[in-house]
Amino acid sequence: MKIALISPAGAMHRYNGMFHKGLHYAPITLALLAALVPKELNAEVVIYDETAEAIPLDCDADVIAITCITGTSSRCYRYADYFRSKGKTVLLGGVHPSLMPEEAAAHADAVLTGLGEKSFPQALLDVRDGCLKKRYDGGGCADIANRPLPRKDLLNKKKYITLNTVEAVRGCNHSCTFCAYPAAFGKRVITRPVGDVIAEIKSFKGKEVIFPDVNLIADVNYAKELFTAMIPLKKWWFGLTTTAIGKSDELLELFRKSGCKGLLIGFESVNQETQKDIRKGVNRVDTYVALMDKLHRQGIMVMGCFAFGADGDGPDVFRRTVELCVKAKIDLPRFSIITPFPNTDFYRELESEGRIIERDFAMYDVEHCVFKPKQMTKEELEKGTAWAWKEAYTVKNIFKRLDLKRVRTLKSVYALVNAGYRKYARSFEIYGSDVMSDNSDIPEVKNEDTVRDSVR
Repeated sequence: MKIALISPAGAMHRYNGMFHKGLHYAPITLALLAALVPKELNAEVVIYDETAEAIPLDCDADVIAITCITGTSSRCYRYADYFRSKGKTVLLGGVHPSLMPEEAAAHADAVLTGLGEKSFPQALLDVRDGCLKKRYDGGGCADIANRPLPRKDLLNKKKYITLNTVEAVRGCNHSCTFCAYPAAFGKRVITRPVGDVIAEIKSFKGKEVIFPDVNLIADVNYAKELFTAMIPLKKWWFGLTTTAIGKSDELLELFRKSGCKGLLIGFESVNQETQKDIRKGVNRVDTYVALMDKLHRQGIMVMGCFAFGADGDGPDVFRRTVELCVKAKIDLPRFSIITPFPNTDFYRELESEGRIIERDFAMYDVEHCVFKPKQMTKEELEKGTAWAWKEAYTVKNIFKRLDLKRVRTLKSVYALVNAGYRKYARSFEIYGSDVMSDNSDIPEVKNEDTVRDSVR
């Protein structure tokens, strides 16, 4: 059996888009799925990650497994329809098929919802045995202990800033209204045995480690155990957390000792009322400056994420947010537009109010507005977001945000990523709906079921 694992990408994030190597680290999902392929299949496995390279239309595989998020769903379906027309067996999984399984089923031989540790191997065995089902439910959570190491040897290492990505915590202890993760995979937090994580990190070449988990401190006791165990490794690590990290000096000190050099934190908004509306009460806007000061004193850089367009946001929110980023010295600000992903609480709220105006999921990339904002127009929201990117990444403001007195270790990384986002900010507006929705590089297949039947 020949298996191709595919991750299509939206126009902005594609290999020929705006995000270059310096902004990409190796994904875990496809490499882990490759490791989960049953040994008895004696399968040949290849990976195509479209953020790094093109997906070949002449792919020589019997099974095409596609991982799909909402913003890439129309492109995923186009690939799925095309490969099915060529007689391939297509499996669709990931966040979007888990949110919209009936929609995905029209484009696949089988849809895998939830997490895939058990359902993906079973689907492959069923392909071999000629009894593939239309739906496999992986459930809201899976045991992630004693699993094989991801097959990163199948990735093109030249296309990523690092291959050293590792999963430790799955899930989050918050229930933000806009977050697709709990809607797709459930709300339970599950942790991987510390020994497993440490063993995988020891297998890495180089000093850096990236944890792409959505919230490393969802289980504080686990975080303390993990990062205590990391201290002897003398690694430099980067991960995602919430502003709650500022509440524990003990945990902050442990982060420093274990080698934390950078965190991604969802600040979300400069309006405190918005934090309540989106159910992220852990965020206290009046503590952001002090939190950044605390983190910088520990030598930790921060990628701070803000989402524009909540009901409390007026036209002044863009200027106020950039001013806060400069004042607080947020090392790498990121700006997005709050997006109602299907089946989230935010989506249901806007749908009930008749405010969703865009049904093309290619536009659900968190940089385009797909609903009617309350205090400004769609155009004002998109232009304001583009302005915030440009203003935050002017040379003057980059230097104002720089805190070299306390964050000295990774000056080259800071410069590289700021340069990458500066380029992103300056070419941001060329990605309109015509570009985002253009999948003409993939042959269109109509009546795919009929075409496929004729092939077989």
